[in-house]
Amino acid sequence: MSTSPEHRFELGTDGPKNLVVGVDGSTTSMRAGAYAAGLARRQNAHLVVVFIARPSPLVGMAPGAMAVVRQAHDEIADDLRRQVDEAAAEVGLRATFRAVSGDPYTELVKIADEVSADGVIVGASTQAGHRFAGSIAIRLVKAGRWPVTVVP
Repeated sequence: MSTSPEHRFELGTDGPKNLVVGVDGSTTSMRAGAYAAGLARRQNAHLVVVFIARPSPLVGMAPGAMAVVRQAHDEIADDLRRQVDEAAAEVGLRATFRAVSGDPYTELVKIADEVSADGVIVGASTQAGHRFAGSIAIRLVKAGRWPVTVVP
């Protein structure tokens, strides 16, 4: 067996170092979060859990609606942050929770690039129209920057 530099095993460089998972509180996103947490724990990777608030364009049409929507998003983010913190402490997982606002695809790409993600995990879309128009998962795969795992 050859031990030339191009065939040597590099201790500490195998496996992912940073994984990004998108969660929104839906059943499929929570499954994706659980899958990502297990993967990150087994691989000793850092997990970045991202919640993206995406307000409807119609919110601006009703007085006071923006404040109500923002409060709801903040409550969801706080609950998800608590779940991530508790679960990470329980299993010894290195995890960071980030709550941002904007387009889910754009924000996931931005954060994945920022943390030099080795993989992105998302839940499968449950919206029927995504079969035709394309889901966030399909757009992430087409970006071709990292492996993308879609959890049903």
